[in-house]
Order: sequence, then C-alpha cells, then structure tokens
Amino acid sequence: MFKKILVALDHSKADTFLLPRVKELARLTGAEILLLHVSTGWAAQWQENLNLSDSQEIKEDREYLERVSAELRGENFQVTLRHESGEPARAILKTVQAEHCDLIAMATHGHRLISDLIHGTTITRVRHESTIPLFLVRAEMN
Repeated sequence: MFKKILVALDHSKADTFLLPRVKELARLTGAEILLLHVSTGWAAQWQENLNLSDSQEIKEDREYLERVSAELRGENFQVTLRHESGEPARAILKTVQAEHCDLIAMATHGHRLISDLIHGTTITRVRHESTIPLFLVRAEMN
C-alpha cells in the first residue's frame, strides 16, 4: 500500500500525537518513514543567502530529528531524515517529489478563525497542491 511516508514534524507537542499513528500505519504497511522538519526562524530563512552559521534553532531542530529518528530505529522502523529551512509547505511538497513519497503525515492544531489564517496555511497549501494523499492527525494542544 504505502512505501514511503513523509512525516512533517514541527518540533512541538503535536508530534507526540502524530508519531504513534504513523508508527501504526508504517507497521501495517511496512512503509519507510521519512522524517522532515523545516526550520522557519530568521537565521534559517537567510542562512544560505547570507552564509550564516547554524543558529540555535537549527542546531536544536537537527538534534530533535536525530533523537526521534534513533527512537524509531530502536523500534525497528526504517527511517531517514531531512532538515530543510524556509517555507514549510514548499519544503514538504519539494521533498515529496525528490524522495518519491506516497503519503504525507501531518498534525493539525485545530486553529480557529483568525488563527487559521496565520497558522493553518501549511496544511492548506499542502492539501491543495499535493498529488499524493494526506494523513492528518488532530493534536490536542490545550
């Protein structure tokens, strides 16, 4: 069914809701898990253009990816990881194409009204532009 699942991690509590569901799905289908995190801070946005060294955000994000990856490998999952910088939806869609993924897994935060306009743009863009299915898990962010 699924061979490679791109898991978009946002390095927040939402990931704790998403990862158990992805693990269930990967076990059922035997799929490889591709972990992706996109750093979005100022230094991450301009690092390449301005030849900046890694910011604290980028270092912490990479350490987080490595830690989650090691945990999943410890549970016998086949895992690869990717760290990108910039606009999350663009990075997700680009990675899907480059890595030949056949499912995108993301956590929804359940924003409402104005907050949707600010925070809900990543899932909205991915949902509209993706050529593969999305697996969305609601994160209880209370």
